[in-house]
Amino acid sequence: MLFIGFRGFSQTPSIVQHVRFPVWAEVDAYPGLEIPADENQTEEKTQYDYAIGRIREIVPFLLNGMVYGWEFVYTPSDKTRGVEEYLEVRVIQNLENETNPIQYSSPWIADNKFNCWVDYTRTEFQVQNYYLWSSIQNPSIQGRGKGSLEMGFDGIKKAAEEALKNAILSYYKNTIKNKPKEIQGKVLIRKIPTIGISSGQYIINLDFFLECGKIKEYSQF
Repeated sequence: MLFIGFRGFSQTPSIVQHVRFPVWAEVDAYPGLEIPADENQTEEKTQYDYAIGRIREIVPFLLNGMVYGWEFVYTPSDKTRGVEEYLEVRVIQNLENETNPIQYSSPWIADNKFNCWVDYTRTEFQVQNYYLWSSIQNPSIQGRGKGSLEMGFDGIKKAAEEALKNAILSYYKNTIKNKPKEIQGKVLIRKIPTIGISSGQYIINLDFFLECGKIKEYSQF
């Protein structure tokens, strides 16, 4: 349904001052999914509304993670204590689309897919924010996640959150001796995400800068 990546594209993606990447979405909706409503739409619906709606959902979600970042609270599962795994992800700050809008351009149709380029120019503050994340001693972490196609945008969001969780687990398993009660922190997506489809699921790969936060330990083991 939606893919972000660069196979077949000769242009090199940018990431700092100007973020640019291609996206595509399947023209036809997954059976049972509805097209997201667009409050600003005044013209008659077209056969590409579903694809456009999906692109306009996922692109701002990922750009928020690339420009301002996400903060998270993660509780690992602990069967001996009856604790279930829990992950909460929140955007640190929403993009101000009115003053610095996301640009969608050069649409084309190929293989029943709606394609376009996404462009976003960071403000001076946003550029400095990226350099701050990259200059201080923030480790880089990577993770992969999956989400069902049947869930639409929620499937992509679930895959992104799972990618973040797996990145957190991969990093902290080598730095924390005992299983913690809770981990808090912030991340900034440091590279263009890649999203593909396999066996009815979205597959997303994310690469982050990690700002380590609080680690709460259990009082007894």
